Formats: sequence, structure tokens, C-alpha cells
Amino acid sequence: MPKLKTHSGSKKRFNLTKTGKVKMAKAFKSHILTKKPTKRTRHLRAGGYADATVAGTIRKMIPYK
Repeated sequence: MPKLKTHSGSKKRFNLTKTGKVKMAKAFKSHILTKKPTKRTRHLRAGGYADATVAGTIRKMIPYK
């Protein structure tokens, strides 16, 4: 089998936990933060896990992580 290429965008955005879950940061946290309520930006700081429906696809994109 030839080596697989890792998807460049995915390797920057996702990590795998030891149990195989896909860990990711929340979206909508980069700019125009004055318009969003402070409570919302606080909750966006906490990371999250990818949904089971897309986790398999993401795992294929980052085979060596």
C-alpha cells in the first residue's frame, strides 16, 4: 500500500483523543467579537467533539495523527 497524504486543513483543525474521538475547536470565534455577547464568546472557548456522522470522514483525512 502506498502512503496516504494527510489533508492540510484537517491536520490544523482536528486532533484525535486516545479513545478515537475527534477533538475540535468551536467555530465563529475569530473576529467581530464585540457584536457577540460575552457569554457566547466564553462558551466558544471550550472545545468540542465532532459528531459521529462526520467523525469517520475526518479520521480518514488525518490517518497519521
